[in-house]
Amino acid sequence: MIEETNAHPQGHPPSKYLILVNGPSTNSISSSYKFNCLSVILCNLEQHLSNMETTTSVYFIATCVLLSISTSCLQVDGGKDIEREALLAFKEGLTDPSGRLSFWVGADCCNWRGIGCDNQTGQVNKLDLRNPFQFINGGVADPDAYKRSCLGGKIDASLLRLRDLNHLDLSLNDFEGTQIPEFLGKLRNLRYLNISFASFGGEVPSHLGNLSSLQELDLYADSYGSAGTWELHAENLQWLTGLSSLKVLNLGFVKLNDIGADWLQAVNMLPSLEELNLHWCELQGGLPLSLSVINFTSLSVLDLSENSFNSLMPQWFFNLTSLTELHLRWNFFNGPIPADFAKLESLEVVDLADNLYLEGQIPGLFGHLRKLKVLDLSGNNFGGETDEFFGGFSGSLNNSLVSLDLSSNSLGGILPDSIGVLKNLQHLLLSSNSFWGSLPESIRGLSSLEKLDLSFNKMDGTIPESFGELVELDEANLIANSWEGVVQESHLMNLRRLETFLLTTDSKRPLVFNVSSKWVPPFRLKSIKLENCLVGPVFPMWLQIQTGLTSVTLRNVGISDTIPAQWFSKLSPQITYLVLSNNQIKGMLPHQLQSPNLNFIDLSSNQFEGPLPLWSTNATRISLQENLFSGPIPQNIEELMPRLEYLCLSSNHLNGTIPSSMCNMTSLQVLSLRSNHFSGDLPNCWYQQQMLWGIDLSKNSLTGKIPSSFALLASLSVLMLADNNLEGEITPLQNRSGLTSIDLRGNKFSGSLPLWIGEKQSLFMLRLQSNLFSGPIPDELCNPPNLHIIDFSHNKLSGGIPKCTGNIHALVYGNNSETFERLVRVVLQGRIDEYSSIVENSNSIDLSGNNLTGGIPSEITSLSGLRILNLSNNYISGRILENIGDLQKLEKLDLSRNHLSGSIPPSLASLNSLMRLNLSYNNLEGRIPTDLHKFNDPSIYEGNPSLCGEPLPNKCP
Repeated sequence: MIEETNAHPQGHPPSKYLILVNGPSTNSISSSYKFNCLSVILCNLEQHLSNMETTTSVYFIATCVLLSISTSCLQVDGGKDIEREALLAFKEGLTDPSGRLSFWVGADCCNWRGIGCDNQTGQVNKLDLRNPFQFINGGVADPDAYKRSCLGGKIDASLLRLRDLNHLDLSLNDFEGTQIPEFLGKLRNLRYLNISFASFGGEVPSHLGNLSSLQELDLYADSYGSAGTWELHAENLQWLTGLSSLKVLNLGFVKLNDIGADWLQAVNMLPSLEELNLHWCELQGGLPLSLSVINFTSLSVLDLSENSFNSLMPQWFFNLTSLTELHLRWNFFNGPIPADFAKLESLEVVDLADNLYLEGQIPGLFGHLRKLKVLDLSGNNFGGETDEFFGGFSGSLNNSLVSLDLSSNSLGGILPDSIGVLKNLQHLLLSSNSFWGSLPESIRGLSSLEKLDLSFNKMDGTIPESFGELVELDEANLIANSWEGVVQESHLMNLRRLETFLLTTDSKRPLVFNVSSKWVPPFRLKSIKLENCLVGPVFPMWLQIQTGLTSVTLRNVGISDTIPAQWFSKLSPQITYLVLSNNQIKGMLPHQLQSPNLNFIDLSSNQFEGPLPLWSTNATRISLQENLFSGPIPQNIEELMPRLEYLCLSSNHLNGTIPSSMCNMTSLQVLSLRSNHFSGDLPNCWYQQQMLWGIDLSKNSLTGKIPSSFALLASLSVLMLADNNLEGEITPLQNRSGLTSIDLRGNKFSGSLPLWIGEKQSLFMLRLQSNLFSGPIPDELCNPPNLHIIDFSHNKLSGGIPKCTGNIHALVYGNNSETFERLVRVVLQGRIDEYSSIVENSNSIDLSGNNLTGGIPSEITSLSGLRILNLSNNYISGRILENIGDLQKLEKLDLSRNHLSGSIPPSLASLNSLMRLNLSYNNLEGRIPTDLHKFNDPSIYEGNPSLCGEPLPNKCP
């Protein structure tokens, strides 16, 4: 240090001079301060030496001073060199695709990006290399761009040379499963450590417990980067007890499933803790309902969401009276809301969503939490009416609630008038409940409301005019209700901020929009969805002027006029979703749209005509079925629609051949061209990498054979080629294993039934009706365990019915495949008649119209799930099985036009589910069982001259 003294050498007069004493704290002096002091010292030294006699003692003093100066300079420059070299060594171990660290050049590392230094000492104390990537709505829109901006590689131990480092942030990078370095536990001055969202893996090192100065630790282990299988986990949390200064602890997504309840004991030893995040840590088992001692009473934020506690809500929660945020979603807590919630008077955010088993009425106590801003009780089993709940807010003139989510419960009744007291409410989400009636007039009191969601309820009343006073409303979702009445200009004229308007009804009396043809609304919508509302017949002006739309759904709104061409031309370039289906809109569509982002187009069930409108190169789904479009599919459709996933053009007047360029559409998943005039052979150029899983080319004029390359389509699940002129054998499909449905009805296929069908474990439907198949029914066709529909009718099959038919697993148990029905619904794209036919014929066997002989095998009565059995128009002989009544789910039975003999078994009359019966034209005899008289139709017994009894005119002796 520098001292000022009046002491003087012996024999010399008193003289004021400076002496530099080399102390231990030279590193605590900043570089600029040291440089200035050095200048002053040298100047003063020079002045004093010039005024003194050059004695030995003076020379000695001068030498000491110069040595001290030299030592100080070496320490200053040497320390900076050490830190710079440490940072460059750290950089050397990292990967840096975007070159973020390329600016680490120059002598003074304090000027480098991401580096912070102490203003007094000049030493590096901060390293902030958080990924600067710009996220959109909390997600990654461009994964490749994000990956390029990530640092990765190895974290070098050279960081230990940064002795003053107290802030380290490596978050949002991608270290691809690298283990958290143990040496981080030696950075004893760290007060802030953030390595969240950085794809670290392995075990959390217990050495982090040595960071006794640490105030914030963020290890959140979710990631936007690598898709590897690694995970971050901890075997215990006892090391936390060494972090006595810790205020913020975030272990979200760190797997703690092996720790049990010990995590609570460790956390309870942190008296300074203010925020605790254990989101999605796979914590399991019931929480202790009480704690004898609670140390972390300073806790302000508690997030235990998305674990599996499966218990009542613990009592010790309500001793944390400093809590401002409580996040407990998706934990399977059960029982009613505890009354002790009222003790947590500082609460601002309460999230109890998606626990599933919270139940009972929602109490009014939440209205007494004066600071409460956000309340989410969605996804539970709360029931009853909401009068008490909303009534709890009635006395709170200054209530602060801004967001309320009660969606997806079992709440019902009429919305109470007390809802209007929530003056500051901005979000009101009540979807997926059983509310009914009208919106209350008091809704005008929600003057700050921005988002209203009443979708999927039973609202069956009117929309009041007070709805129009919600001047801040920008999103209204009223779909899937039974609204009635009239919507007038007064309902909408004040909604100047409205951007999203979603309104659908299933009422038999549709909601009518009664606005003048020239009305110009004050809002400019970005998204609109109207279904089953009467808006037409003309395309109204208030819709025509909406030019900023990004999503449009006008389904079944009664528009039967043409849509002005200028409306299409004025559509926003940002539009992504366009649905005008189930109207009677006429006319031709423009050849081009300036909408490069349009990816979903559904114009089905209208009267559009002309060539196909292939508008957008970014389209992924096009549905144009049930229109009047004509002409061919362009041969270069691969170039016009390179991203197409769903192409549904059924029920039009399209012709020509199916372009071979479709084989190059690698994203195509569903191709539906049914009910057109396509001809020629199917292209034979398909290959394994394609994603095509649904093909429906039924009801065309296609010829030739099934392309052998269909066998290469690895994802093929639904194949429908019915009602064409295809021929040959169907062996090309023998390599497929994932097929769920095959429909080849109404063609000219021939040969034996293929044995490879027996290998199809996923097969649900096999329809080969009206072809030229011959030979016996092989036993292999009994093997598919999921086969619910068997239709071999109207072929030339011979031989007997296989006994193994009684072993078809799906028909024994009668279970349906929801996955199959979903797939077929997607492929058929709204063809309700065809889809209904498939569903109605599930669990059925139809072998009619063949040359089958022999008797009905007794094993068939084990098919307890069978609903339909048709063996008519064959040469089957013998008796009707005596125990046919075991088929308790049988609804339709047709054994007509065979050679059956003997009496009708009484057990047939015990089939209560039987709705249709035909036994005509056989050799049956004897009395018709009395209980079968419910079928009061003589025609179902005619052609059996030896039968007697009602409803036949033949009286039994």
